[in-house]
Amino acid sequence: MEYGSPVPLHPAENRGYRELYLSARAAQKRLGRLALALDGTDAREPVDKATDSLGKLLEELGPLTARHDLYGNVAAQGGGGTFGVLRGAVFDRFLERNQALRIAVDDLEHVATLLAYLANVSEARGDKKLPEFCRSWERRLRRQEGAVRRAAVSLGETPDAAIEPLDASPAGRAAHRVAWAVGTAGEWTDRQVARRRRG
Repeated sequence: MEYGSPVPLHPAENRGYRELYLSARAAQKRLGRLALALDGTDAREPVDKATDSLGKLLEELGPLTARHDLYGNVAAQGGGGTFGVLRGAVFDRFLERNQALRIAVDDLEHVATLLAYLANVSEARGDKKLPEFCRSWERRLRRQEGAVRRAAVSLGETPDAAIEPLDASPAGRAAHRVAWAVGTAGEWTDRQVARRRRG
């Protein structure tokens, strides 16, 4: 599809929309992994919906930023985006289900807040389409964020399931044991420091 001469973006928009591509794609991948780990639970449906929404956001964003000669493919994002996705995949292995679901809420919050910010930046430049797009998607992601937050909170009703390792593979369980051991050592250290202060 041809868009004619590109309309220049303000530097704040350029950086912001590049961040949006990175953040939304990283959140989509994290939520996709999380959905698989939550299979058979009530949390699976809202996580699946949020994952789908992030995918649609990215699809719809592409043609809009292309009008401004800004593209969101992986090569254009550079190694930083790939590193962030890989870091999340490794880091998530150390998490419990409840921790991962609460971090997913933060991911959605970040993308929604970035959309609200970009709506104002694009509007300040006098753009009509980008602010409308950003505000519409902010509202949609706020709804998804609320549903995922409710799912995270409801995990507290089943504490044993909430502290299950997110990654049930042998490597994931090993990572979870390491995280548990580090936490236990930290608690022991805190107790010793507190006793010395009291003594």
